Amino acid sequence: MRTLVILRWAAVAGQLAAVIVAWSIGVRFAIWPVLMLITASALMNTWMLAGPWARVSHDRAAAQLGFDMMQIAMLLWLTGGPSNPFALLVLAPVTIAATALPRRQTLAIGGATMVLVSLAFWSAAPLRLADGTILTIPPLLALGHWFAVMIGVVFFATYSHRVVAELTVTSNALFSTQMALAREQRLQHLGGVVAATAHELGTPLATIKLIAGELADEMSDRPDLDGDLAELRREVDRCGTILRAMGQAGKDDLLLHSAPLSVMLEQAVGVHANRGPEVVITARGPDVRRDPGVIHALRNLVQNAVDFAASRVTVSAVVIADNLVVTIGDDGPGYPPTVLARLGDPYPTSRRSSGQRPGYDGMGLGLFIAKTLLERSGASLTFANGGPGATVTVIWPLKAIAADSRRALGINPRQGGLDMEPLTKS
Repeated sequence: MRTLVILRWAAVAGQLAAVIVAWSIGVRFAIWPVLMLITASALMNTWMLAGPWARVSHDRAAAQLGFDMMQIAMLLWLTGGPSNPFALLVLAPVTIAATALPRRQTLAIGGATMVLVSLAFWSAAPLRLADGTILTIPPLLALGHWFAVMIGVVFFATYSHRVVAELTVTSNALFSTQMALAREQRLQHLGGVVAATAHELGTPLATIKLIAGELADEMSDRPDLDGDLAELRREVDRCGTILRAMGQAGKDDLLLHSAPLSVMLEQAVGVHANRGPEVVITARGPDVRRDPGVIHALRNLVQNAVDFAASRVTVSAVVIADNLVVTIGDDGPGYPPTVLARLGDPYPTSRRSSGQRPGYDGMGLGLFIAKTLLERSGASLTFANGGPGATVTVIWPLKAIAADSRRALGINPRQGGLDMEPLTKS
């Protein structure tokens, strides 16, 4: 709105200046209707400034520019049409529309400009000098002037709209790149934290397991505590399994660069298959690249589903139109609608409410890490609620995830000073 107001004030000032200069040098026209049109434009600006809105919609902006275009066309009609040297100013509204409005509104403004300018040119009141002499231009020159305005409307509108569209695409690409870099930096920071945590937790976990065993022996006469102590030992064992998996994730195994799709999904499910809810895996697809980052990310998604499932988690994979689609769903309460738009960002307000899982106080880092790792591998993620429970859909182009299980694995490490030949799978 502020931009429209400033441009209209500039137009009002320019129109008043042109009227004063023309009248002072002896050019005569219908001065009072012209001044009334300029006053109407100033009143429109005053009304906009008094309004409650700070921004205007595309349709309202198009209406404002349409008013400006109509006002200029009527001024041309009152001041000589093609003989008016300021006739090219009719290009201003359509150029502004092309830079700020969608194509539909721009086409409407451009079409209206061509129609109104044509009417103003061919039925305009002539300009006169103070002695009564009529200022006219030859019909052929008037026709050329009309053609120039029509071509200008098409050219300036098309060129401005194209340039703005390309700048918008470039700006969006830059913003996406900045977001991706920010996510990478956060993930790198988290990676350091995770590595340090994995290193430091080994000894405390061993101590907890030892104390839990001693407590079980000392409290053999308390059968009411047996279940809690057994659960404590199971959770400690689970932590140890996770730490070992994290330690092995970075090891380069030449024999395991590819694996059947079902095997990769079973590795992703891992320890979560026996945590309560039934986990059902169905996989139909080619061999895939065995990327530890992808497996860890899928494991985080499975863990999230198991955490909130009532009784069942489904992990399915299928190839659709040269894409590998992996869907992880649960029969739990689903994602809160207020959180759906922010899933995958670090530290959201809530992953799922504590009422859905009493005692849970997660930070949302699991989904953030999973999304970043999967997007790095070429996948796209969609979080949704679908009756019942929550669903995560991961889609890879086949060329980004499929592996050729028959290809050479590469040069083996040097052994005994000899370079071994490349191996192939049999």
